[in-house]
Amino acid sequence: MRNEILIESVGGEIRVVLLEDGHVTEAYIERPDSRRMTGDIYKGRVSNVLPGIESAFVDIGLERHAFLYVEDLTSPTAVPEDDSGAGGIVAPPSRAPRAAIESLLEVGQELIVQVARDPIAQKGARITTQAALAGRFLVYLPSVAHVGVSRRIEDEPERERLRSLVTEVIHDLGLTGGCIVRTAGEGQSEDGFRSDASDLASLWAEIERGAETQPAPALLYREPDAVARVLRDIFRSDIDRVTVDGPRVYHEAIATMGRMQEDLVARMHLHEGRTSLFRERGIQKQLNRALKPRVWLKSGGSIVINQTEALVAIDVNTGKYVGKRRLEETILKTNLEAVEEVVRQVRLRDLAGIIVIDFIDMGERESRTRVLDALQRELRRDRARSRVLQISEFGLVEITRQRTKPSLERLLCHPCPSCGGSGRLKSPRTIYFEILREARDALAFAAAAAVRVRAHPRMAAYLEGEREALSRDLGLSGAERVSVEGDGDLGSDDYEVSAT
Repeated sequence: MRNEILIESVGGEIRVVLLEDGHVTEAYIERPDSRRMTGDIYKGRVSNVLPGIESAFVDIGLERHAFLYVEDLTSPTAVPEDDSGAGGIVAPPSRAPRAAIESLLEVGQELIVQVARDPIAQKGARITTQAALAGRFLVYLPSVAHVGVSRRIEDEPERERLRSLVTEVIHDLGLTGGCIVRTAGEGQSEDGFRSDASDLASLWAEIERGAETQPAPALLYREPDAVARVLRDIFRSDIDRVTVDGPRVYHEAIATMGRMQEDLVARMHLHEGRTSLFRERGIQKQLNRALKPRVWLKSGGSIVINQTEALVAIDVNTGKYVGKRRLEETILKTNLEAVEEVVRQVRLRDLAGIIVIDFIDMGERESRTRVLDALQRELRRDRARSRVLQISEFGLVEITRQRTKPSLERLLCHPCPSCGGSGRLKSPRTIYFEILREARDALAFAAAAAVRVRAHPRMAAYLEGEREALSRDLGLSGAERVSVEGDGDLGSDDYEVSAT
């Protein structure tokens, strides 16, 4: 399997995708006005304690107060339950006996907390006092005296070597707390771990000094942007190539990777084509398909994905596929084909929480076992933690998957004003960036110095207010170089761009 990372930055929006054999399996999109918060560390103040739900609200300076569960409070005997450390920053839950939250917190109390999950819809950020700082090879746990190894590293002798090596590094450096060896640490020497551990411990000391001097609420540490974060968390030896569109971001990425793991810098390349990288590789088409409920399978079958507030329902259908032999074989082949696409869509759309998959009913136990085994095998590629329950006799499988940020649909779309939120449309900001990219390509191919845009009247009104920004992002000499025309015959997401 060929694995690639593609990076594109246009007008302040950063888009990063992971490709496996040409298929987009993970997408990270970050804009200046909607950056990811997971991993950020704050000094907060308790605003309310709720014994009835064993939780508290903490003011960390955001619009909505953050939510703190009692199990996310640091305990002196806390031991990490999940030692993967492979999905970015993971706060280990406590196994200590649970005390009443009113005995642990009081209104006005100040805490150092870390965002474990971004605000989603009407829910505030979920936070933890069990801070974890991610480096290239290690996750540093300042409050937990434990050494763990990523579960993705399966070779037992290597696991023991890493555990012993990191334990020695922690002892030699005199560090408090513990560490988890990340997947990128497999095969690494002592120098890499020592450097990582020392840097992370110094960072934590700096955070603690900031907490002593700054009044709550205050931001103490901010996670790197999407490019640096993806290079740190995903770019490993199994990634064959990283391609970056844009010299500025490329040189920043080279510098970042050079500090972390210089031997991988040679796999990084600057995109030099006249067409934008994502357009040339068909990435936008794949992202657009990820916003549609129905996904067709090669055989003619399909899966339908419906995201609700409570759960995600995925239905598998035979569709146009009628098979060649008996019914059970047709159903099994469709279900096995669906497994690969379901997991890819779950990762790409970043679906989380409770996910229920309705496979086509299978009459034979062996068929159900094969489908469940295939599902668990595919989920091993997923960096987010998940748990799969047994398949029912009716073909239903329930998965619980870690949630850290809004899904792709919630990030790129907003509720439709015409249907009261039962459907989804791309937001004006999303269409703005699409128009920007298409206009940039149009200017690159034509000897022109102006752009004309036709769009739905609501989108045209939005663009009128953004003409100066659009002109600036396109490198044109003034807002008069961008003309906008409203057309009621165009759909809400439709537009036409031409260079004049």
